[in-house]
Amino acid sequence: MRGYSFRYFLAEGFKGLWRNGFMSLASVAVLTSCLIVLGAFSTLVANINFNLELIGSVNQIVTFLEPELTDEEILAIRDNILAMDNVSDVKYISKEDAYNSEKEKYSEYPELFAKLENDNPYNASLVVTYVNVDQVPTLQYNLNQIDGIYKISYRSDIAAGIRNFKNTVIFVSLWFLILLLLVSLFVIINTINIAIFSRRQEIGIMRYIGATNWFISVPFIIEGVLIGLISAAIAFVVDWNVYRYIESVIGSDIKFIMVMPFSQLMWMLVGSFAVIGFLCGAIGSLISLQRYMKA
Repeated sequence: MRGYSFRYFLAEGFKGLWRNGFMSLASVAVLTSCLIVLGAFSTLVANINFNLELIGSVNQIVTFLEPELTDEEILAIRDNILAMDNVSDVKYISKEDAYNSEKEKYSEYPELFAKLENDNPYNASLVVTYVNVDQVPTLQYNLNQIDGIYKISYRSDIAAGIRNFKNTVIFVSLWFLILLLLVSLFVIINTINIAIFSRRQEIGIMRYIGATNWFISVPFIIEGVLIGLISAAIAFVVDWNVYRYIESVIGSDIKFIMVMPFSQLMWMLVGSFAVIGFLCGAIGSLISLQRYMKA
């Protein structure tokens, strides 16, 4: 038996896939569906985090200053805010900086900003970056007590809403993934069971002439692994093409949402799909073989 190479076992694995055509196809279909869903949820969570990092203002409070304040008074207010709890940074934005920032943001309306150039309507402000969104009400109250601040603008509800949505996506995807993986394992186990049952006479003969359990088991394990890896490849191709389509739609029609380049996600998907596919196929095969190899 030692003379047999890995090529022999691989060929036997492919033969097993072909013999159990319908069940093999069902196993691939179910596991592929599982991996596609996993990829969809993973890329969604990655893009939520990506946009949270880009939209830093959701973790900021903008305090607008009275126009008559001197530089010394503004500096004193800034130092006062920096000393507060839950504050990580305070950035001063002058009237001119605010005007130029808005002008760049809305560059498609040059006529509007040309009219405002000599009569700048924007006020100087201090942008306060906070750490914990749960403590924002306390921070907001403390900021309102400072003389020289006439208005506060904050969007902690947006940050909290986005994070809550992300946590919901993770929770739903986790349970959905567990359910689909269990279904995938069940189908793979039944596929290998059918393969073993259909070859029971051949297995009996191999045992009679001295074949070891290892030699008998390897082709079935490879068959399960092939199911997993084929499913991983199909799922990757599907997720890749769907992602590219969504990226093109959002890039052209929805300007306020940024999509991560697929190149930043590709190896994460390839690795996770390959590992999950391999483990599902191998574990499903081993569970099926455990009962038969004891006989």
